[in-house]
This record gives sequence, structure tokens and C-alpha cells, in this order.
Amino acid sequence: MADMQDAGRYISEGFSFYTEKDAALAETERRKVEYLKARLDYNNAESILRIYKKAIAERIFKSPVGLFFLREMQQYLLRQPDIDPEAVDAIPLHVSFEGEFREQSNPARNRVRPAQNQVPKKSPALRISVIANIGLAAAVIAMFAIAMGASQPNILNYERVLTDRYASWEQELTEREQAIRERELEWNKGME
Repeated sequence: MADMQDAGRYISEGFSFYTEKDAALAETERRKVEYLKARLDYNNAESILRIYKKAIAERIFKSPVGLFFLREMQQYLLRQPDIDPEAVDAIPLHVSFEGEFREQSNPARNRVRPAQNQVPKKSPALRISVIANIGLAAAVIAMFAIAMGASQPNILNYERVLTDRYASWEQELTEREQAIRERELEWNKGME
């Protein structure tokens, strides 16, 4: 069976693989299995045992496709009366079936799990993040307060600062004008 993609999964020899690379490995091993099956001499159990041991020692098969072929060879060898069952090695699996891999591999089990009434644990990173956010918010508020109280015009207080400046200039001019009028009155009185 050729590789084909089925809803994000890659299929080879009836197995659904998560990546295209794994499916390609399975397809390569399928061709190796076909080649070996065509050339194996089932009348000579000793030669099959040597090929079996070499395939295990050199880890020729890694995908389920190749491992099933090794299992077929193992079953054949164990049925042979002239082969010692102790000479037929177990097939090593170089993968782990515990932990997250196991949990993620069965989405149906995740859907059926009962809801757990556990209070989520607060991590130290969450506390640090909250404290940092509060500190940053306080800094922003302080910056606005400083900007509002500044005597130099800025985007927040330019209207008030300019109005105050013009009001003080107007007051100065009014005071000077009043002083000039008073001097004029005094000068005009002195001239009379």
C-alpha cells in the first residue's frame, strides 16, 4: 500500500503515522520485507535464524511494518523443531509507551475522562507576572501624575500651561500699563 495522507495522518500498510517521515520509513521497510520474503529459504531454518538475529542486532526494522515481519519470523522459528527456543531472541522495542506519549495517543480516552474537581495550582511564575504587572501599572500612573504637574508644556498639560503663561503675561502688562498711567497722571499734574 502506498503512502497517502488521511486527515493529517499518513497511512502505510494499515498503520496511521503522525509524520510523513515515519510513513516513509514504514514504506521503505515494507519494500525490504517484500525483498526478504521473496528470497528467504523456508527449508533452511538456520539461515532464517541468522537473518533474524542480524536484523535485530543491526536494528534494520524500526517501524511497526518491519517489527511485524520480525514477529512473523520469530513465530516461524519457534515452531521449528530443530531450532532451540532460547536461541530466538526477543524483539527489542526502542520506544517508550509511558507518560505523555501514551496519553496523547488516545484522544477517545481524553473525551471520556471525568471532570476532576481540583483547584489549579498557582505557579510562582504567575505570581511574579502579577506583581510585575501591578508595578508597571503603578509606574504608568506615576508618570501621568508627574506629567500633569510639570511646569513645562507637554501633551497632557499644554493647554493649562499656555493659558497660565498668557494669563501671567496679561497680568504683567496690566500692571505695567497701570504704572505708566499713574506716571502720566503725575507728570501731567506736575506740568500744570
